Amino acid sequence: MSKSHTDTKDTAGARPMRRWVVKAGSNMVCSGGPLLLRAWMQQVAHLRREHGIEVIWVTSGAIASAADRVPSARKKNRTLSEKQALSAIGQPMVMDLYNLALNATGLMGAQILLTYDDIADDQRRRNFQNTVEQLLTWGITPVLNENDAVATEEIKFGDNDSLSARVAWVTRAERLLILTDVAGLYDSDPRKNPQAARVPRLEQVTTALIDSTDKGGGSSRGTGGMYSKLSAAQLAADHGVETWLVQGDVPAVLLQVASDADIGTRIAARRRRGEK
Repeated sequence: MSKSHTDTKDTAGARPMRRWVVKAGSNMVCSGGPLLLRAWMQQVAHLRREHGIEVIWVTSGAIASAADRVPSARKKNRTLSEKQALSAIGQPMVMDLYNLALNATGLMGAQILLTYDDIADDQRRRNFQNTVEQLLTWGITPVLNENDAVATEEIKFGDNDSLSARVAWVTRAERLLILTDVAGLYDSDPRKNPQAARVPRLEQVTTALIDSTDKGGGSSRGTGGMYSKLSAAQLAADHGVETWLVQGDVPAVLLQVASDADIGTRIAARRRRGEK
């Protein structure tokens, strides 16, 4: 049986570690490149060292990274087998970037590729939880992605926003941070309305709000827009996890969240972890 995250201690062994799940989208990973990934991992090291926060990282970018290198795959309507093949090409490329960034800060990374059944099935979920707990006990940063090379359209998570919310739930994280290319949720579409205002805090993600959001708002590289992020935040909130939607390339973005700065959109959990 997997142990609670409160059993994990910091390097001094003096206090329980807090836990976050951070998700980086394809556009952030591919556009930001090695410099942005290194800045993120420096913040991950700082969070662990100075704030007692351990991070489980969920990343997109495998298919998009490979598509940039395979000219014949640069098209919108790809077949399932083409997506799976691109994932197989791109996943080690993305993981290499994370390992270089982590090693530069004195940390180590570990790759975990998940399918929907790894979370849905009780035994496989426990195995995943136990692996994550052991890695974090060793001070190693888990880097997760959906295993698109074998997942099918019928059984996949759909996007890594959904995956990150489920990971936050089953690993008993305190916060879910979704790093995106916009500054948070707005009260109207900022691309169409220059007067649109950022929503700094949201007490509840309602079904009406999700239904009113454009389902096709993702970038050219990613599958998820604000619709998928709000759906993920709703799932996280239902399981006692607070969600932050923040712009991923803002300087020291993770450290700003750690200090509860007025950044992005903070979405409250509907109940505390463990409540039924």
